[in-house]
Amino acid sequence: MSNRTPRGGIEAVSAAILAMNRRLEVREVLQTIVASARELLGAQYAALGVPDDHGGFAQFVVDGVSDEQWKAIGPLPRQHGVLAAMLHEATPQRLTDVRDFESFAGWPRAHPVMKDFIGMPVADGEEILGAIFLANKTCPKPSDASCGFTQEDEDLLRILADHAAIALTNARLHERSRELTLAGERARIAHELHDAVSQKLFSLRLTAQASAALIDTAPGRAKEEIRQVAALAAEAADELRAVVVELRPAALDEDGLVATLRTEADVLDRVHSASVTFHAFRIRALPAPQEEALLRVAQEATHNALRHAHPRTVAVTLEGNGRGARLRIRDDGRGFDPTAVRRAGRHLGLVSMRDRADGVGGSLTVQSEPGKGTVIEMEVPGG
Repeated sequence: MSNRTPRGGIEAVSAAILAMNRRLEVREVLQTIVASARELLGAQYAALGVPDDHGGFAQFVVDGVSDEQWKAIGPLPRQHGVLAAMLHEATPQRLTDVRDFESFAGWPRAHPVMKDFIGMPVADGEEILGAIFLANKTCPKPSDASCGFTQEDEDLLRILADHAAIALTNARLHERSRELTLAGERARIAHELHDAVSQKLFSLRLTAQASAALIDTAPGRAKEEIRQVAALAAEAADELRAVVVELRPAALDEDGLVATLRTEADVLDRVHSASVTFHAFRIRALPAPQEEALLRVAQEATHNALRHAHPRTVAVTLEGNGRGARLRIRDDGRGFDPTAVRRAGRHLGLVSMRDRADGVGGSLTVQSEPGKGTVIEMEVPGG
């Protein structure tokens, strides 16, 4: 074995490992593993399957196949043949021609023709997380039509699979942590809903009782109390609407940040008397933590404005800022003196918003003045 080839292989593995560890979402990690394996071993096709408990695949990603080809191939494969051998027996497979495998059963009509094949389980201890498989080794010389995968390829793929297991486990833990954080936030919101609406309803009941007692002896005062009943009822309804919006399942993972913020603004515009708008300019994809922080700050700032500032308009703007982004929430409500509320900042959510910005290496600024509205800006770096 020459010195040049293994050194290049190790450097390539190192680059692949770094690329995997920069990703936090499971789907991104899977795609990075597949692309890295295909480049590392010089294969025409690569795929990675994560099995489900029913003989199929919960997730399946490919590299080297166009979207049109993938759609034409049809349903995901089942766990049979060489795939089953890797997943059920946790054994690597390196074949000169996959079609000669004892339980090979053919491919769908649109499936590309594959010959030489290498596959490696991705395992965490005894748990099989998935399997990487590659086909059709790219030969260094066009005249060498049957170079095939080597033992060195298998060794490199085993190293990659070991680190892929770590990256995939970390990504799953990250997603689980986000789910738990979201569940905790919903529990907090539910608690706030209970406290806020309970107080409003208690005041509503007392005021209604007072107006009933005064209606005969002091109709003028009773009329004022009834107006107060109407105002309290409206406030309770606003609290309910705002919290229902917050409790809706976030669509960030499925729809992306821009579409999610636009949906949030549309919903708030419908349920509040104030005009709520959203505009986006020159936005590029951001890492998941930055996108979630921007979404949560936009929600917090917008809801604060609608609950406390009584604005006519609330404008949410998201624009690209180099590799990062800048979020701005501007309202024309009653405003406040930022220095006077510093100690009570937690009441307005300013502390939590700054914590979110700090948590992703960003910054948050607040500009406000009594009677002149409020502008909250958040900047975050890119990946």
